[in-house]
Amino acid sequence: MTATVRRPTPLTLVSGGRAAGREAAIAQALPPGQPAAVILEGLADGNAILADLAGQVSPSPSFPLQLLRIAPGCLCCSGNLVLRVTLNRLLRHPPAHLFISLADATHIEQLRTWLTASPYDALLALQADMVVS
Repeated sequence: MTATVRRPTPLTLVSGGRAAGREAAIAQALPPGQPAAVILEGLADGNAILADLAGQVSPSPSFPLQLLRIAPGCLCCSGNLVLRVTLNRLLRHPPAHLFISLADATHIEQLRTWLTASPYDALLALQADMVVS
């Protein structure tokens, strides 16, 4: 019996601009035909680009889009525990790509450091950040 080697899940941090702009940028960057997950920080601003897309593709098991929302608050500070629980649940069945949309990128370097420490260093492969203007 051979053990399956788990590849780290590519993770892109998305910051800048308004929520709708970040969601539009993520929608454009979704890997075609592959499962993806998006963690959105903050409240929706009425433009549901990703929610609409998730509704269109989620019924297809070949291309599920998981959309998760974390209440407003810095993911590095006040939202750390919620983000940790969300990531742990999500990574039990990892998507092909994960995006985390940040409402406030003030502590993005601290978040990046946290995501590259154990146990996430073996589970996630940080990609270049997406900065929306």
